[in-house]
Amino acid sequence: MEEGLQMKDVVFDTVVIGGGPAGLAAGIYASRGGLKTIVLEKSAVGGQLLLTDKIDNYPGFPEGINGAELIMLFEKQSRRFGAEIKSANVKEVTALPGGGFNVGTSSGSFRTLSVIIAAGKVPRKLNVPGEKEFTGHGVSSCAICDAPFFRNKTVAVAGGGDAAVSEALFLTKFASKVYLIHRRGRLRAASSIRETAEKNDKLEFVWNSVLKEIRGSSAVEGLKIENVKTGAVSGLDCAGVFVFIGYDPATEAFASLADRDEKGFIKVSADMMTSREGVFACGDCVKQALFQVVTACAGGATAAFSAAKYVEKIKGEAYE
Repeated sequence: MEEGLQMKDVVFDTVVIGGGPAGLAAGIYASRGGLKTIVLEKSAVGGQLLLTDKIDNYPGFPEGINGAELIMLFEKQSRRFGAEIKSANVKEVTALPGGGFNVGTSSGSFRTLSVIIAAGKVPRKLNVPGEKEFTGHGVSSCAICDAPFFRNKTVAVAGGGDAAVSEALFLTKFASKVYLIHRRGRLRAASSIRETAEKNDKLEFVWNSVLKEIRGSSAVEGLKIENVKTGAVSGLDCAGVFVFIGYDPATEAFASLADRDEKGFIKVSADMMTSREGVFACGDCVKQALFQVVTACAGGATAAFSAAKYVEKIKGEAYE
């Protein structure tokens, strides 16, 4: 390091951006590997996992486990190995001239030799009339958060994947009726979830249809729906609508730091290295064939392992 960040200035060996499964897995592996590590999370530790009622396919829990309970175990384990965890919204990451990085956040700046981006993703919007106006007033993307507000009421869910069907099933515990609106004639969800949904008397499918407008006065009162095959438009009375049509990677803050693809996913090698030396990425902000807790954890572990090798090299401690 000739200029910029000097060894005496370094506060952390690695800063992990994001406190979801990928970020906490990276925190576990990095701190256990001897790196001085801090995990920064802009909201509550856990990310999308906090919004998951039950996880049936994470190894080691044959009866399944609640998302919040699982993330608590991740956090506890990460702290046990010495990782710091702090609430902070990352605004920008700047590469310093002589090596290392400055991570600017809402809670100050953090200097580090390496960065692991595990920023996750954000729910995709429908971008239809009424969606923005009624967000928080009947429009939601979190059934676990808002389902109790719709007890004994009729609600709708837009989507057909695992998240949409799982959330629709959760809503049936509170709502009197749940309509699931899907643009195709069958669900994309896994067979186990799909079969459970098909047996639920409170759940009714609205096939080959898309939501075109959300209507109401001070809160949601109904929807305008269009059949994609016939073009027929119909109305649906309901007190709320939950949107689960996918997610977009939360990577805008890193646009100038590392290369991204056309959809905003950060490009990485098999070792989770980005186009910028010293910067690694993992989890849902990286393009994958499967977006699951188990793959997020695997990516986090790999990113931390690669970051450790990089830091050892920078410090002149690499094992030859």
